[in-house]
Amino acid sequence: MAINTDTAHLRQGTTAYRRATLALFCAGFATFALLYCVQPLLPSLAAAFRVSAASSSLVLSLSTLSLAVSLLIAGALGEAWGRKPVMAAALGLSCLLGLACVLVESWQLLLILRALLGVALSGLPALAMAYVGEEFEPASLPAAMGLYIGGTALGGLLGRLLAGLLSDIGGWKLALGGIAGMALISLALFFWLLPASRHFKAQPLSLRGLAGNFAAHLRSPMLRRLFLLGFLLMGGFVALFNYIGFRLAGDPFRLSSTVIGLLFTVYLAGIFSAGWAGRLVPRFGARQVLLLGIALMLVGVGLCATPWLAAIILGLGLFTLGFFAAHAVASGQVGYHAQGAKAQASALYLFAYYLGSSLVGYLGGYIWEHAGWLALVAALAALFVLAGGLARRLP
Repeated sequence: MAINTDTAHLRQGTTAYRRATLALFCAGFATFALLYCVQPLLPSLAAAFRVSAASSSLVLSLSTLSLAVSLLIAGALGEAWGRKPVMAAALGLSCLLGLACVLVESWQLLLILRALLGVALSGLPALAMAYVGEEFEPASLPAAMGLYIGGTALGGLLGRLLAGLLSDIGGWKLALGGIAGMALISLALFFWLLPASRHFKAQPLSLRGLAGNFAAHLRSPMLRRLFLLGFLLMGGFVALFNYIGFRLAGDPFRLSSTVIGLLFTVYLAGIFSAGWAGRLVPRFGARQVLLLGIALMLVGVGLCATPWLAAIILGLGLFTLGFFAAHAVASGQVGYHAQGAKAQASALYLFAYYLGSSLVGYLGGYIWEHAGWLALVAALAALFVLAGGLARRLP
């Protein structure tokens, strides 16, 4: 019989578990929709503001870079101020900044607002992972983390899909405004559904204590490997999806923004694989599930090197399936292995994760412009081979 007291951890089968997982699903959805809705718009933004492909990617790379740096601060504040209040405030401010992007006419101002959006969003991902690590019982944690990652996958899917559709209807401004409106609805559901923390223990805001927590996490060989895995996997994932739009918009494909946006329906595979991977970990172990996810990413990126649209679509599906499986397992292992200060451990993982998104995402554009598509695909494959080597060293 499920236990549901004020001190018990959240367990599968209880009402509190269902409310919490749905709330975290909404939070993940809103975060990724706001962050990645610009990805299918990059060709349109490049044309509208007369910038290069690599420069257009800054509208995403600056958001993820500011998010990465700010996560370290947000993780520290979350240890002192709590989980739910910081997450709700961060998501609310992010929605307002998303709406403000609709009003700009200057490329520089748009980049500034997108960088501020990354700062605002930083209050959510690290604390969501810490909340899962603290509030869910260990047996239920992988499935709960999988549902949260599934929400991020759905946010990435609908954010990109609807942005492409709305852009063809009314331009990039309508696209960004529509996504911000969806995020506001998700914010309301998140605030209503999420149970208050019952196992959070506030720490005083002490620079020495916070620095000590970060240093302790970085001394752990296990956590260092997981942080580097996040950098490699997310960097390669974002780089592929940043420039596949340019590849498919050009010869010989000549696809429209709407059709390119429809290709992001492969994110449905990510919604499935994140939860599926969480359930496989207790049975097969984290290392084996991670290696399977990375292998699928390698097969997928290889298919994207072909000149056939059907093979590219299949490759994107396998690539997405593998990425979300690997990310769900790696992020769950961070919360499992961190000894205290879980929000700061999650912040370090996500710092590496979004730093990879920014750096590899931008450098991928340089490779695309100067060496072409096949060179970009080969570089990404090398990243995933390195990630596989790291995963094999996990216990």
